[in-house]
Amino acid sequence: MTSPDLYRIRDFVPEFDALAAEFAARSHALSAKANVLADVRYGTRAREVLDVVLPARPKAGAPLHVFVHGGYWRSGDKENYRFVAAPALAAGAVAAIVEYDLMPDQRLDVLVGQVRRSVLWLQRHARDFGADPARLTVSGHSAGAHLASFLAATGAAETEIPLLPVLKGLLLLSGIYDLSGIPGSFLRDEARMTSTEAAAWSPLTSTQLQCPQRIIAFGEDETSPFHMQASAFDERLRAHDHASELLPVSGLNHMSVVLDLADPSGRLGARVADMIASN
Repeated sequence: MTSPDLYRIRDFVPEFDALAAEFAARSHALSAKANVLADVRYGTRAREVLDVVLPARPKAGAPLHVFVHGGYWRSGDKENYRFVAAPALAAGAVAAIVEYDLMPDQRLDVLVGQVRRSVLWLQRHARDFGADPARLTVSGHSAGAHLASFLAATGAAETEIPLLPVLKGLLLLSGIYDLSGIPGSFLRDEARMTSTEAAAWSPLTSTQLQCPQRIIAFGEDETSPFHMQASAFDERLRAHDHASELLPVSGLNHMSVVLDLADPSGRLGARVADMIASN
């Protein structure tokens, strides 16, 4: 009997498709009532765009919060994640959802570079949207948490510290921090991640840089890799005297954590709002 693939989320979340549809529906509803600046370009490639969502009553010098969506590096569209902006908007922040290329058409280093460049672009242009570039926080889910982690880290194969944004806080939700199991997982044909890429871009073997606040969150109903890797990443950060908080959230799986993150009164949504307000 074949062992279950613990990375294949839909095998462990029966309502996977319904929840994905809910993401899209909630994002459509938010887009209909919010002031969304869609497809703002941060680069020249087709998917080098981002959405900026402005608060209902914008104030000069507002915080800026950026979200990086997941999809195992090979799927996902920012339009279906606009609803995650709700806690940031409730906190009076300008929210942004960034887009990036997908594997296997592009390699993992390209995706890391695009997320870095998109957030750098937002920090440089924050005042154009009424935001304070010094009040920048970021969250990411799943592969988005992995990519967002490299806003404050260098990969194992990087010989120099790249140009990175100056962050006040990171909330990394349900991230993959040890990529060694990905090339042999169900993603072998969908993402085609190589073992070399996995070694070069695993946060657990990368050099972590200073960030005033890091929250490493996951749902307690997720599969074991997400539990173990979150704990290991938190331990590694603490061992190197980096600020880190491990945040398990009961009753949530790899998909329902996103609904909680998008709810200003949710356990995760409230933490996002607190992180934004404290900076």
